[in-house]
Amino acid sequence: MASDAHTSASGLSDRGGSAASLFSSMAIWEVLQSLYDPATNPGGYVSLGVAENTLLHDTLSEHIHSNISLTNHAFTYGEGPGGSKRLKESMSRFLTKHFKPVVPIKPSHILVTNGCSGAIEHLSWVLANPGEGFLLGQPYYGAFPFDLKFRTGAKVIEVPFGKTDPLGLDAVAKYEAALLKAELEGTKIKGLVLCHPHNPLGRCYAPEVIVEIMKMCQKHDISLISDEIYGLSVWENTVDTPPTPVEFRSTLSINTEGVMDPSRLHVIWGMSKDFGANGIRIGSVISQHNPSLMSALGAVGLYSSASSISEHVTANIFDDKAWTESYLAQNRKLLSEQYAIAANWAKTNTIEYARGGNAAFFLWVDLGTAYRARHPDCKDEKVGDMVMKALLKEKVFLASGEGFGAEEDGWFRIVFSHPTVYLSEGLRRVLAALSTDQLSIQVEGLST
Repeated sequence: MASDAHTSASGLSDRGGSAASLFSSMAIWEVLQSLYDPATNPGGYVSLGVAENTLLHDTLSEHIHSNISLTNHAFTYGEGPGGSKRLKESMSRFLTKHFKPVVPIKPSHILVTNGCSGAIEHLSWVLANPGEGFLLGQPYYGAFPFDLKFRTGAKVIEVPFGKTDPLGLDAVAKYEAALLKAELEGTKIKGLVLCHPHNPLGRCYAPEVIVEIMKMCQKHDISLISDEIYGLSVWENTVDTPPTPVEFRSTLSINTEGVMDPSRLHVIWGMSKDFGANGIRIGSVISQHNPSLMSALGAVGLYSSASSISEHVTANIFDDKAWTESYLAQNRKLLSEQYAIAANWAKTNTIEYARGGNAAFFLWVDLGTAYRARHPDCKDEKVGDMVMKALLKEKVFLASGEGFGAEEDGWFRIVFSHPTVYLSEGLRRVLAALSTDQLSIQVEGLST
């Protein structure tokens, strides 16, 4: 109904009306307009829901301001919309060093985009026709469905795992079952999308699991898209480390001989997470063995071309090797410390969370059960909605598991990659929300 109203009242297309309805229903945009600051906006929202890493912003800012020196060439179209020659050369060296690919990454293997959302959408556009699908295991990064299908017309086939570990070997059979079911029902599957390390579970796929996924992709003639945007944000878990934590190993480092045609493998990486630089808007597609795909991506690259200033800043970072190594090491140390704060908070307050994380920025927590424990008379079937309203009433924003394909209601994603003062204020507000009486939960003027 809302979409029809937007369409008829404003002369929009059906897809335009749907987009308008979607945008107006998303609380995140209203939250970002009024963020908490202890001095200038103490009544604002503490956002622990957006995957941003603010821990080293001062360090990053200092490097950028100390090294920026643009030539007049930066004010032109440069070498085209797929990334400057300098940036692709610098990025290829950087990723070859850190991702340890079987075949060294060349500049021709890279398409630069203005963030990874555009990279994912481009891959969906070039790999799938409208109505064809991609497998996406639950839970998943909440923007994946929009990136994959919203403007391309592709479908997303969600893969539930039940009690099976989503990152374990047994999960491969679940993917295959979902593929066979979808194709039996008339949806041709064109690819499988991984987030490695995983968002929101904060773990890495073991190489043997990736190999089995690759074999399944080869068997069913589909592509493997591996989003590795958190690949360098792997840290030591000092709270609940599993006996043998799985370290990150890029899919590019796995020998595909006898496993999968390497032309099926496409990797995504960008500056947003490992360098805490969402706003710089630099992402990339790395595909080493499919020149036709890279040509197709080049044709749509104009719609996602990055700013020459952003490209210049990023190349400066990659070329300052000593600074970059120090930055990444410090980032890993701080992420480990902030995870410990968040995990110990959950333990102290009897809040269940997904243990064993050692990558990315997330604590995946069961606030629904914690809320019911504090409100034994709560009869609401959708406790997640109740918790979200309580969180917004306390002016703290988290990502709801409902938007991340959680198989159980009441799970939320807490982003812990913030300075301790900010993180602690957010966690304090989460606790206050869990104690909020149901009858007092009223949030006016804010969509949930």
